[in-house]
Amino acid sequence: MQLVANDIGIRLGGRAVLDGVNIAVEGGELVGLIGPNGAGKTSLLRALAHLAPPATGRVLCDGRPLDEFPPIERARRTAYLAQGAEVHWPLTVEKLVALGRLPHRGSWGGESETDTAAIARAMQATDVGRFRGRTIATLSGGERMRVMLARALAVEAPILLADEPVAALDPYHQLQVMTVLKSTAGRGTAVVAVLHDLSLATRFCDRLVLLHGGRVLAVGRPAEVLGDENLRTAYAVGFARGRRDEQEFLVAWNSLQPQDIGR
Repeated sequence: MQLVANDIGIRLGGRAVLDGVNIAVEGGELVGLIGPNGAGKTSLLRALAHLAPPATGRVLCDGRPLDEFPPIERARRTAYLAQGAEVHWPLTVEKLVALGRLPHRGSWGGESETDTAAIARAMQATDVGRFRGRTIATLSGGERMRVMLARALAVEAPILLADEPVAALDPYHQLQVMTVLKSTAGRGTAVVAVLHDLSLATRFCDRLVLLHGGRVLAVGRPAEVLGDENLRTAYAVGFARGRRDEQEFLVAWNSLQPQDIGR
């Protein structure tokens, strides 16, 4: 499975949000979309999911334009976890996760053994099985995020797109979710996640795409992308670096003045 964005341009309210963006994601890798607020990360993820068709350029899935797939086929191929997704019905957690299997059912089909097994795997991976009988309104923000991730995982699509999947999570569940995303990629899924925590991105992602001002500033392995010059340009922040278990971590340390950026 390969997902490719060719020359993607998006305009919102007359403003260019993305301009000439090119990325390619292969099955089996976890790619992190990083960059400051307003860089275009969510817009790019929505374009990859065919939720916001671009003004210019095309998204290709295994060489075929994504907009040529029937909607049900797109739903089977691509699972999408929205940022701050809300549920407006008093569904139990188990029934909400089960919605991820809808693309695989017929018009009147009930839940098959395959569906039941997929739902159970998704709930176990995200540690939400103990909430199965509770309604979504009774859960905390972090618990709801994990349930929504479970719904996306239940699709078992070859492409998983996640917008800030560790937002509002405590450190334990941040690590758990990143481990789930990494293992999902390890089973052959093409995973793209919008991330703000650069240490998590460094530790778990195979490649990073750094967006700045609606364009790709850098793409490659974390060590190649997260150099001091790229970080100063994109974030206007100086970072402190450290190592633990032979892995580098980054901590935002100080805001930079305009004259310091690019040095």
